[in-house]
Amino acid sequence: MATFTINGKRAQADVAPDTPLLWVVRDTLGMTGTKFGCGAALCGACTVHVDGAPVRSCSTPVSAVEGRKITTIEGVGKSPAGQAVQAAWIQHDVPQCGYCQSGQIMSAVALLESKPRPTDADIDAAMSGNICRCGTYQRMRAAIHTAAQTKTKGA
Repeated sequence: MATFTINGKRAQADVAPDTPLLWVVRDTLGMTGTKFGCGAALCGACTVHVDGAPVRSCSTPVSAVEGRKITTIEGVGKSPAGQAVQAAWIQHDVPQCGYCQSGQIMSAVALLESKPRPTDADIDAAMSGNICRCGTYQRMRAAIHTAAQTKTKGA
């Protein structure tokens, strides 16, 4: 039985210790915003935060998050950075097909929480593990800059 905090609430999952966190989040807890992409931690669609750091949930066993704090796309909007990123994503019309967007947003929020005024190079480095088949990278970069400005203004 794995016990952890997810989006601010205590949770337990009666699964094998090597079960990927992605399947616990989606199948056991019913939070389907986190997406399955490649299954090999290469595309970023499954990104969640564990103790504030972005991790690929498809390759993270649930045993690795025992007692830790997990944030998914369903809970990221509770933070100022999450609110700013989500608003900027809409303002810049970032999503095209939308499949990768939960992972993209999770990575962008983690970046802004660790580096409030990122440069283009910082953004490129932080987002490099997230693949977007639609190629909306320039809109994402613009949205991250907008979110950074919004967040520093206290919005």
